[in-house]
Amino acid sequence: MSKDVTIKITDREGVTHEVQAPTDMNMNIMEVIRAYELAEEGTIGICGGMAMCASCQCYVLNDVISLERNPDEEAMLWEAYHVKENSRLGCQIPITSEIDGLALEIAPEQ
Repeated sequence: MSKDVTIKITDREGVTHEVQAPTDMNMNIMEVIRAYELAEEGTIGICGGMAMCASCQCYVLNDVISLERNPDEEAMLWEAYHVKENSRLGCQIPITSEIDGLALEIAPEQ
């Protein structure tokens, strides 16, 4: 049985949106941000979720998920702007029941 998770996403204007995301559609944070139109079209997920552009960089605001990055994510963030210790690529955070309650902020545009 599918379950939606609740995620709090602060957009680039500083407005926080509480959204529901399905755990049964193999989505990631970047796709949720695009689905809810929380970033200007064409400014997020430019590479299509391949960890090759950092346009979906987010700052994790609570301890719901690990800040550990996979090697592709680490390499991309090494070259990106506005990177902080709590930076993750939204395309590398899958929507699973474990992320219920996640709070994040969309990083400024690259």
